[in-house]
Amino acid sequence: MTITTFILLGAVVLMAGYLVMVYNNLVALKHQVAKAWANIDVLLKQRHDELPKLVETCKQYMSHEQETLEKVIAARNAVATASDNQDINAVGAAETQLRSGLGRLFALAENYPDLKANESFLHLQSRITDLENGIADRRELYNDSVNINNTRIEQFPDVIIANRFAFKAHDLLEFSEPEISDVDVKALFSS
Repeated sequence: MTITTFILLGAVVLMAGYLVMVYNNLVALKHQVAKAWANIDVLLKQRHDELPKLVETCKQYMSHEQETLEKVIAARNAVATASDNQDINAVGAAETQLRSGLGRLFALAENYPDLKANESFLHLQSRITDLENGIADRRELYNDSVNINNTRIEQFPDVIIANRFAFKAHDLLEFSEPEISDVDVKALFSS
């Protein structure tokens, strides 16, 4: 064998090694996005299980707030359906409705001193608030993972491997404008 053959063979081995490395990195990114979504999904399901308990506790005290309680349950169901379908855009929209309903529910609870003193309500409120914070943290991790994945599959030379093996972009988990805008606390308490 000549030196040219060794050089060509070495170049082919290096190129194949590089392509395998790029492919494996893209696979790792794909699974990182899936793992990040699964982490959010766990918290969504935990919150889903807690919300009926909260609503039931509130019903005992808030007989005039039936519409608010029904909106919370409807939004809860919308989040669950979107989550089960892994429809990130629908999860974002449903989350906006649910968070709005929960904010209204907690604000209205201020008008019911017996409810605010109820140990079960306080525990559920604290638990749901903790879950909300966890969802926000995991949403940030998910969006970071999605951003890294989406950037890599568009960069050269990764785009060649990504297109060849059908790696796809993922949607960011975004909430609608009302979710990220300032809350009008006065309006919440004037209802």
